[in-house]
Amino acid sequence: MKKHVFIAALAFAMSAHVVTAQPDKSGPTVASIAPSTPASQMKPVAAQTQAAVWASRVLGRYHYKAVPLDDAMSSKIFDNYFEALDSEKLYFVQADVDQFAPQRNKLDDAINSENLTVPFAIYNMYQQRFTERMSYARELLKGKFDFTTDETLQLDREKAPWAKTEDEIRDLWRKRVKNDWLRLKLAGKEDKAIRETLDKRYENYVSRIKKLNNEDVFQMFMNAYATAIEPHTNYLGPRSADNFDISMRLSLEGIGAVLQSRDDYTLIREIVPGSPADKSGKLKVGDRIVGVAQGNAPFTDVLGWRLDDVVALVRGEKGSTVRLDVIPGDGGPDAKHVSVTMVRKKISMEEQAAKKSIIKVKDNGVERRIGVISLPTFYLDFEARRKGDKDFRSATRDVARILGELKKDKVDNVLIDLRNNGGGSLIEAIELTGLFIDKGPVVMQRTAEGRVEVESDTTPGLAWDGPMGVLINRGSASASEIFAAAIQDYGRGLVIGEPSFGKGTVQTLIDLDRFSQSEKVRYGELKMTIAQFFRINGGTTQLRGVTPDIKLPVLSDLENFGESSYDNALPWVAIKPAAYLPAGDLKELIGPLQKRHEARIAKDKEFQFLQEDISEVLKLRKENAISLNEAVRRKERDAQDTRAKLREARLAGATGTASDEPARAPGGKEARGKVPEATKPAKSVVALRGQPRQDDGLQADERNLQAELAAEKAAKDAKDVLLQEAANILADEVGMLKTDTRMASRAMPYMASTRGN
Repeated sequence: MKKHVFIAALAFAMSAHVVTAQPDKSGPTVASIAPSTPASQMKPVAAQTQAAVWASRVLGRYHYKAVPLDDAMSSKIFDNYFEALDSEKLYFVQADVDQFAPQRNKLDDAINSENLTVPFAIYNMYQQRFTERMSYARELLKGKFDFTTDETLQLDREKAPWAKTEDEIRDLWRKRVKNDWLRLKLAGKEDKAIRETLDKRYENYVSRIKKLNNEDVFQMFMNAYATAIEPHTNYLGPRSADNFDISMRLSLEGIGAVLQSRDDYTLIREIVPGSPADKSGKLKVGDRIVGVAQGNAPFTDVLGWRLDDVVALVRGEKGSTVRLDVIPGDGGPDAKHVSVTMVRKKISMEEQAAKKSIIKVKDNGVERRIGVISLPTFYLDFEARRKGDKDFRSATRDVARILGELKKDKVDNVLIDLRNNGGGSLIEAIELTGLFIDKGPVVMQRTAEGRVEVESDTTPGLAWDGPMGVLINRGSASASEIFAAAIQDYGRGLVIGEPSFGKGTVQTLIDLDRFSQSEKVRYGELKMTIAQFFRINGGTTQLRGVTPDIKLPVLSDLENFGESSYDNALPWVAIKPAAYLPAGDLKELIGPLQKRHEARIAKDKEFQFLQEDISEVLKLRKENAISLNEAVRRKERDAQDTRAKLREARLAGATGTASDEPARAPGGKEARGKVPEATKPAKSVVALRGQPRQDDGLQADERNLQAELAAEKAAKDAKDVLLQEAANILADEVGMLKTDTRMASRAMPYMASTRGN
């Protein structure tokens, strides 16, 4: 049993629950500090003002990046709060913001004096403006639109200035409504049906916002404060805290899809292997759910709904039927809808565990067998382990078993596929590393007090002593980065792919209820950053992530997705390296392998298609606009369909790749195109609250998912392409090691199985 170090985050007697395998809470969620207040009377209650004070004391004293609650922080909270309410600058005008400008540097005083009138007043104005914009949008539906004019709608307004006048924001809404109408028109709907659909949609928007209460408002304000300190710090209201584990677990039950709210849509963020969503064959990451129906009942339009309400409709009893009305994510906003029927079931841990596959590569007439282990998360059944269950499930145990099977399969090299693995249990990252090194340090942690602790693999021996590699992408975060960095620092294996996310911090859950004077008054919890990870070479995975030895085409929007996209992310720093002995030196291999890789992809049709798609996505991101001319939109859609058909025909006529089999996803299924973003960990194996945990597996916070979904087209079929090329690279490595004994002795000094074979 390897060492599990507990992090003491606080100097006073406070139990710290370090979160593992849990995503950050994104957007407003329902808290439960006091009985709900109707939307028309949005005011703070005493428990909320008290909770704010205690939260500020904890954050100001015990956060890893302790920042005082002063005028400077107040200014950041002010901007964050307006950003949280109206990030696309669609509701407020500049005069609205200016009206509250005198309070910009006084929110610290408001918290300390337990007077949250101003934050609630800001929200009340937001609600008023929201209702006004929706009323105007519904009025526009009574008229007609001219789709022959040449005008465009700006897609991403996050960096746009506030509208200066009412006329300016009304024109913006005219374009938005026009675009909504055009989308439905291109989908084949008649004017009457379009008018009825949109009118109901806008009415639903208003009804949804009216269901928000003072608990939602307080949580949004407190998160504006928490995230102003550091991106991965959040406030959870009592109800959110109570449901933290169960809601995340249930999100993987039913149909096996993790949902994410962006703009007006509910997007599919992850699909669990083996789940009803996966087996349907009709759903993929990036698809947009616009309607939900129970059994044979009519669809309920969920466009514009709160995420938790959509999830409530999608969930249901095991064995019951649910239907989804879906707009394919890779078909554009005007694509035809698809109806998907599924029978709900409980998603078992087995279907979320590590999987293996074997890719065969021909190398100058010699077949190389590359064993692939796909690991979706660093999972661990903490409760079973705590109880002493000898058969408790863990990522390390499963991978060790698979490695034994791959030995019997006589594979030449092993690839650990960590793409979209957002993290999980720190102890699993350490023990998994131990399968590939003899023993030694794996990662270091530094607390806010500057205390450095070294986490080590203490079990001698290796489960696999042959060559190996790690495949990562921008969605690889936290524990994935710890593992990849350790393998790289030890010189144990090649890291292949694109730069990882860059999350090198540790969070803990702080229970604020202990400060309450009454059991009936609850304050909620803080998810707070309390430590930072460091590689054994002294650098950190924070901000920069892990840089691959062999770089594959970058599919992600590196500027808008990843730790570096946050303005207030912790900086990259270095500390004294740990004492460790490298297991090998792969530097001599990297140059020749890179040249072979570049020469191969220059002739690969699928890679050429991938590069074309990436160029197209970059062009669209730069343009940041969509035409409102019907003829132009139809032409664009037809051109996209033509390109897709041409590509299919060209691929069908291709002579194949270096493999004598089609590249397959782990588990033997044909891999499908997938957006390169963070995959949530297996919720059924996350630690129970109250158990010691490290590494919150935040995994690439969901910020800027829209930018990631824009890359859906570029990522279509890319998983096969990149996985196959990673296998090709490892096959090249095997060939080089077998023909050059000197290089082999430097790269793998203990790898007797490679030499002379």
